[in-house]
Amino acid sequence: MKKETQKHSQRIDILFEDEYICVINKPAGILSVPSQTKDKSALTVLEEIMRKNGSYSAKHRPFAVHRLDRDTSGVMMFALTENAQKKIMDSWHQMVSERLYRAVAENPKNPHKFLPVSGLIDDDLAFNARNIGFVPKKDEKKDEAVEPKKPLKTVPARTHFTTILRGKTHTLFELSLDTGKKNQIRAHLASKGYPLAGDSNFRAKTDHFDRLCLHACTLEFTHPFTGEKLRFEVPEPKEWKLYVEKGDLHSEKAFSGEKSGKPFKKQESFTLGKKRLSAKDKAHMNFIEIGKRR
Repeated sequence: MKKETQKHSQRIDILFEDEYICVINKPAGILSVPSQTKDKSALTVLEEIMRKNGSYSAKHRPFAVHRLDRDTSGVMMFALTENAQKKIMDSWHQMVSERLYRAVAENPKNPHKFLPVSGLIDDDLAFNARNIGFVPKKDEKKDEAVEPKKPLKTVPARTHFTTILRGKTHTLFELSLDTGKKNQIRAHLASKGYPLAGDSNFRAKTDHFDRLCLHACTLEFTHPFTGEKLRFEVPEPKEWKLYVEKGDLHSEKAFSGEKSGKPFKKQESFTLGKKRLSAKDKAHMNFIEIGKRR
């Protein structure tokens, strides 16, 4: 049974819920799933909501089927039974027909490096010691800082982009993914000279909204049990378009690392080091691949 959007004090909006799945609008700044920290996640908040309304049980509770980065907002799906989780993860690429993102990115300083109106970025991704994805430079073919002469491990990644609006200092993009690798959109755009606004990991110099400007706006899929075609759309903040249209009024300060006299959060470097993960391949698999191997 379909429900109208409901707002909760726990900061997530439920867009749809039945006995098999739940679709939410996740705000920026909250994890998708629990981590080793004590920070709340969208999954645990959804559990709390279900406990309060009496629908939670050991057999009927949220299970993750994909995830969004902590700082990414937008449409996200959870399975509500273990069987539903398995079915969705086994058929994700067949059941999901469209998944779109909107992003505001800083323009390259050199106009000759502007991306075309639309296209495909298909550079492979590598992952640093903090499990942040990035596109290796040509001189980083080998991870000699860690293990001399050992090739840097990469994974395929494909991102389609369309330019919605190009402004003086920023561009509003719409993006879709053929592969769902960690940090894929952020790494691909940054590699082309377009770091997302608010993304200190990729050396962005503007942070007008005090958040990463990446939003999962559309999720369309075939319901895994009823066969119904479902589509959920949550637009990106309207202020993003206005910002791109007007340009960053503090761009000169912003591009020197300051905005309105306030220093931008210092980014951390991409220095490669010894991996802290116990399984070498874990950092290079997307969430669905990890789930299948559990």
